Amino acid sequence: EAIATKLGRRVQFYQNNWEGLIEGLKRNDYDVVVNGLEITPDRREVVDFSRPYYITAEVLSVRRSENSIHKLEDAKGKRVGTLAASLAQRILSEQEFPMEVVTYSEEVHMYNDLAIGRTDAVFMDEAIALYYAKPHPQLKIVGDLVGHMEYGVATRKGDSLSRAIDDAVAELIADGSIRRILERWGLWNPPTAQAWKMDPAPQTPAVEYDRYLKTAFTEVSWRDRFRRYVGFMPLLAKGALMTLQISVISMAFAILVGLITAVSRLYGPAPARWAAVAFVEVFRGTPLLIQLFLIFYGLPHIGIRLDPFLSAVIGLGLNYGACEAENYRAGILSIPKAQMDASFALGMTRGQSLRHVILPQAIRIVIPPVTNDFIALLKDSSLVSVITMVELTATYGQLASTYFDYLGIGLLTAAVYFLIGLPFVRIARRLEKPSHF
Repeated sequence: EAIATKLGRRVQFYQNNWEGLIEGLKRNDYDVVVNGLEITPDRREVVDFSRPYYITAEVLSVRRSENSIHKLEDAKGKRVGTLAASLAQRILSEQEFPMEVVTYSEEVHMYNDLAIGRTDAVFMDEAIALYYAKPHPQLKIVGDLVGHMEYGVATRKGDSLSRAIDDAVAELIADGSIRRILERWGLWNPPTAQAWKMDPAPQTPAVEYDRYLKTAFTEVSWRDRFRRYVGFMPLLAKGALMTLQISVISMAFAILVGLITAVSRLYGPAPARWAAVAFVEVFRGTPLLIQLFLIFYGLPHIGIRLDPFLSAVIGLGLNYGACEAENYRAGILSIPKAQMDASFALGMTRGQSLRHVILPQAIRIVIPPVTNDFIALLKDSSLVSVITMVELTATYGQLASTYFDYLGIGLLTAAVYFLIGLPFVRIARRLEKPSHF
């Protein structure tokens, strides 16, 4: 907000996962990354960085009952959690002593796993530890600071914004604005003060950090929890609507693709049959997540840039279209061949026979597996959050990580998924009856 004010611009938040921040910037999905992004040589090769706006290091966090780990070397042979694609992960991978490094996509998960004993320690930026480990009743920070890292604002290579943002950061450092922000949030530290040649002692109270400490990890009464859940409903409803839109459009696309593929495989010329078989085997035999990544992040490298919604629909539609093709093929083959012969005897063409005789019967047969596929697609639509779509599961993740309540909000989200899918199950049961065909 401070940088935007300096530039006379308005901030618009854009959702993305940590590992995809740089790729999303290169795709032109957004113009700036300000997300605790460490300035590293490899990142400098693909993006421009402003001068550092914060300087920190890594720290170890362990359970309060843990008395054998006091420094990084004590983690030898232990399970250590960290953020994927972070400088902390790189430092852990460079250690000469053996350890099991467990990577996460979100900070809150790694500290929760540490608290319940799934890992022995967490190695992460000091700023992150101050918010996730220090206030946690079961965790503590141990040892000295490790390494050196600088946070910078990332922009696309050669972007005109790069110089403007760098100048804005310089002005905010010079007039003390960034210092006041860091002090307010409890993040002013000696490394940053030393780099800027300022007094390391805070000049203003950490009012925002103190407010956070009073509310984080505190027990909430059932009445307050219920009120909180009611307040979440508009956000969950918005996420559910996005999930429903993606699922319905993707399933319609999958049905069309599946039907064309099945008919091509059974009745098309040899090239069409080979293409149909290849399509089914490729899209049914590779993970949906990989397909989404290739469509959203891979295609721009060859000049094809699709927006997140279209990428989600195409990815889900093609993947489930391959499955639908096999459902329709099985349904068509279940109809006795004599019915096709009888249609020919009555003077029908192959197309007329399929349209009026074979497909109506086959469709009724495949309604149960198609319904099952739609429910599966509805749930698999949660994967589109990795390509910046904020649907129901992404909304759940944001709320749960903000309020540290994965159980209650998770049950609420699961109920919403159930309610979304229930009407389609009812409709499918009615359509299965012969009277509808």
